[in-house]
Amino acid sequence: MKIAVVGASGMVGSRVVAEALRRGHDVTAVHRTAAPGAHVVRGDAADRELMAGILSGVDGVVLATRPRPGQEATTGPTTTALLDAARTTGARVLVVGGAAPLRTPGGTGLVLDDDRYVPPHIRPIAEASLRQLEACRAHGADWVYLSPPALLEPGARTGTYRRGTTEMLTCPSSISAEDMAVAVVDELEAPGTDRHFTVAGPAAG
Repeated sequence: MKIAVVGASGMVGSRVVAEALRRGHDVTAVHRTAAPGAHVVRGDAADRELMAGILSGVDGVVLATRPRPGQEATTGPTTTALLDAARTTGARVLVVGGAAPLRTPGGTGLVLDDDRYVPPHIRPIAEASLRQLEACRAHGADWVYLSPPALLEPGARTGTYRRGTTEMLTCPSSISAEDMAVAVVDELEAPGTDRHFTVAGPAAG
């Protein structure tokens, strides 16, 4: 499978590149930083014409970019631009988004509005992830949105995880970036039926 990873030098993107290469896929890493074994190109997800050229012949695209502090408002338009480019090539897009659009565990509200998960200092990026999902829902491209659990950080690759839909998983509500990458490549290889889903690490105990 030919896979393009946009945001290939980030915490999740770099691990998706490594996981996809581990499985023998043909990977295009879209960023300035080289990734061993991957074809590296310089690209801007917001540049529709450039990205359409990069994505030509690609089967799956992973959007794993994250805006710099103060630039959260660019998230929605950047996502729309990449979806526009992907639609011209027919490539499926997996957006690695945020946890904010998930429903709270056992509740009906959004994680975005729960101070236990979204303290004031991270609200701008949390709101941006909700706008990102809204941009996907308004678009006709072939996309799927993956929300992480409450905690996503570098760690061990166990190769296992739990999959949910639109409610945050708990016990624990965490996953390593390495296992997040496993879930990403699994979804590219064998697409599920959910447009929006979440994952978490193995259950405690």
